[in-house]
Formats: sequence, C-alpha cells, structure tokens
Amino acid sequence: MKYRFIQNHREAFSVSLMCRALQVSGSGFYTWLNRPKSPRSRENQNLILEIKALHQKSRQTYGSPRVHADLKSKGYVIGRHRVARLMRMNGVVSRHKRKFRVTTNSKHNHPVADNKLERQFSATQPGQCWVSDITYIPTREGWLYLAVTVDLFNRKVVGWAMDRWITRWLVIRALNMAIKNGDMKPGLLHHSDRGVQYACNAFQALLETHGIECSMSRKGNCWDNAVAESFCHTLKVELIHNQNYKTRQQAQANIFEYI
Repeated sequence: MKYRFIQNHREAFSVSLMCRALQVSGSGFYTWLNRPKSPRSRENQNLILEIKALHQKSRQTYGSPRVHADLKSKGYVIGRHRVARLMRMNGVVSRHKRKFRVTTNSKHNHPVADNKLERQFSATQPGQCWVSDITYIPTREGWLYLAVTVDLFNRKVVGWAMDRWITRWLVIRALNMAIKNGDMKPGLLHHSDRGVQYACNAFQALLETHGIECSMSRKGNCWDNAVAESFCHTLKVELIHNQNYKTRQQAQANIFEYI
C-alpha cells in the first residue's frame, strides 16, 4: 500500500522524500514497480479504463451501482463491491448538486382522490398504471417546466410536455401524449401528487373521458409518487445540473433528446 501511494504521487513529491517519510527503501520501491503485474492487476487496469469511460459517458454522474449495472450489461462478471473499490481508489466519483423549487400547490378547493396506488410500484404489463410529476429547469431566460407521465411497467416516459408556465395545460398535454402513444388497458390507473394542475376540473374531465381511474399521493408524502419523482431527480443529476442553458429552447431540445 505504501508503494502504491508513492507511485500515485510521484508527480507531486520526490520518490526519495516519500520513501523516507514512509520508512521504506528506494530500492524496494523500484523492485516493486518493475516486477511483472499479476493477472488480477492487469484485469483491474482494463476495468478502470472501462469504468472511467462509462463515468464520462454519464457526464460524471454515475455512482458505483449504475457503473456496475452497465459493466454487467457489457458482459463483465464482476462484483458490486469491487467496482466501488476501484472507483474509490482511482478517484472516480459522481457529481451531485441539489436544488429545490416548489412545483406542487396543494392549497386549492378541488376534490382530492384517494391514494389507490398505495406504493405498488410494479405492473405486469404496459398500460396498467401511469405516474406523473412536474419538475423545473433553470435557464437564463427563466424557468422551464416539464411534466412527465411514466408507465410503471417499464419506467418508460409515455408522455411529456414543456412550457414556461406551470398551468393545467402543461399536465393535460403530457397526458394527451400518453393517451396517444401509450398502450392503455381497461382500468388504467393514473397517479400523481395532489397539486392543483392534476386536481383541476379540466384534467379530471380528461381522465374521465378516457376511463382512467385517478389516484393521488397523501398530503406532503413524496414517497407515494416515488417513481415519477425518481425520474425527475435522475434527469436533474444526469443532465440538468451539468448544463447552463441560455434559452428555454436550448433546454427543450436537450431534454427531448434525453427522454
């Protein structure tokens, strides 16, 4: 471990200085450095290159669980803890920024539906249950709002809409896209928070017209809509937080490509 430290810091400090500080011999270090690498070491070197490539492809947002999943999809047989250890040893870390802006206004006089989903975040086929949420994207022109509708079966975004205003038409457009593109099954359940955009008469009428049952989260409970909120969070971490959009149009094009 001491020799590894010396190897990793040779550009910053002299080898002789580090050997004295760590109480090892210079000859011992160079013997260690020049010895043939073991098959495990060579394998680790190749893995580190692949890990760094995947990390860069994710815009430096992936942590070890998602890097591990990508490696497995490429055919690598490797444990999750080994991936985490290699990332930690080589300084490969995810970049996370947290911002917050309220998008849910639940102080309204519209009726609120019961939570019929009850955190059952799975489905046996497409078109059984959709979950929806609204998020925001900062640009130099001001906020851009995004409404998404996600199918619980495959976590696919089946409908979305973007606008500079957070109105009922934002979520209505997203739902209309889902109705047009989604595979709707009889008894389809739509779940959202209890914000005014989802509770308003126009949105509820659209659900009723297409025979879609309504479900809403309990007051102040984000976990009741965890899948939709998770998508919005992933979008922020993997895309939005690494950007500095000049215009809403630029942000829209980037988000469209991502979805």
